[in-house]
Amino acid sequence: MDTPAPYRTPSELSDDPLALWRGRVVILDTMGPFLYIGTLHEIHREILILCEADVHDSNDSASTKEYYIAQTRELGVRVNRAVVAVHRNHVVSVSLLEDVRV
Repeated sequence: MDTPAPYRTPSELSDDPLALWRGRVVILDTMGPFLYIGTLHEIHREILILCEADVHDSNDSASTKEYYIAQTRELGVRVNRAVVAVHRNHVVSVSLLEDVRV
């Protein structure tokens, strides 16, 4: 599936440091068990929108978040959502998948 062009709204933050990563695969790590891995599509004050994303609950897996991320780096994103919006309050770190060292 082709990723749609970003929908621009007045609330989108073009001066946000994450704007440099728009269109690239990112990892959104949370304090809880969830990882979000996908293409950063839109950036807003309260939410980040990923396309072609993997929403992973580490409670449903025997592996650690770090192991899952390393596997994703090697095998590719296991897409289970076309689009997902993640509230920024839940995100504790953001990194590029390509920066993961395995």
